[in-house]
Amino acid sequence: MNTKQITAAIVLFAAAGAAMAESPFPPETKFVSTKTRTEVVSELQQAQAQGLITNGNNYPIVIQARSPLSRGEVISQSKSAVDGSVYTGA
Repeated sequence: MNTKQITAAIVLFAAAGAAMAESPFPPETKFVSTKTRTEVVSELQQAQAQGLITNGNNYPIVIQARSPLSRGEVISQSKSAVDGSVYTGA
């Protein structure tokens, strides 16, 4: 009796799992490109020339803006900010 119940439960679980795996989610849609191959290649070459493409897991590259202040000016501003207006770390 127990063997029949266990077998029935396994069959029901397998059937339920198969029913859940029938349709892909999200529904597959056909991709249609709006650019030609030469346009894509030229964009890739421009990005490589600008240093925006790298090898490995470093993508995307964030280009940090240059500061107009010299290192000495930043240090003097940090030392003069005693009122707590500049966060200096924990």
